[in-house]
Amino acid sequence: MRVATGLTMSYRPRVAVLCSSSVESRALAEWLTEEGFEPIRLSSHTRGTEELSQCALDLLVVDAALAVAGVNTVRVRRPQLPIVVLGAPDAAAESHAKTRGAVYLTRPVDRALFVCTIAMAIAETVSMRRSVRTPIRLGVVVQGVPSQIIDVSKEGMRIEMPRRLAVPPPLFDVVVPMLGVKVNVRRLWTASAQPSEKGPVWYGGELSDNSRRAEMAWLTLIDALSGPRTTLKLQ
Repeated sequence: MRVATGLTMSYRPRVAVLCSSSVESRALAEWLTEEGFEPIRLSSHTRGTEELSQCALDLLVVDAALAVAGVNTVRVRRPQLPIVVLGAPDAAAESHAKTRGAVYLTRPVDRALFVCTIAMAIAETVSMRRSVRTPIRLGVVVQGVPSQIIDVSKEGMRIEMPRRLAVPPPLFDVVVPMLGVKVNVRRLWTASAQPSEKGPVWYGGELSDNSRRAEMAWLTLIDALSGPRTTLKLQ
């Protein structure tokens, strides 16, 4: 699940992990590293809250037992930072996390759901800083493979592909039959579309190094979707 904010291909989103258990912290950090993130392990409560107020982050993963101080510290300095709270099944704790704009995941932590949650949280934050994403179902061909675009923005798209296929390269092409053009896309992040090892995979990307014709065709599509027909499905 490679999530990035459209800065460079080598950019790795920084995710702070603040857990009571060093074993869990290490496991989560390994998952994050394998999925293309840069984990920052914060092992102690005191050190964690101090470092959270100073370092540059894209998301915070915090133990429910430490969430009050951790979330409050981050919210003061970074009100828009995505936060994922890990805890036992507890309706009150989940409600408390949501009131502070955090996502609550229950233990035991499922890797696919954990990674997907983080990818989407960061992607949503990126979208807030850029143009609005519009849902759509549009048949395309990615590197020769029939796929679907499931949402678009002026800068890029989110693509859904079968899991069994190889991951698209960092820079890949997307043929859009409806527009009669091929656009070049830089892969920014990857996520499971469902918490399942057999479900489809999402790839988020931004347009990169396209011809003037391709860029104009893409913007024409976005403009059309922003009008009164945005509810139509394009097959």
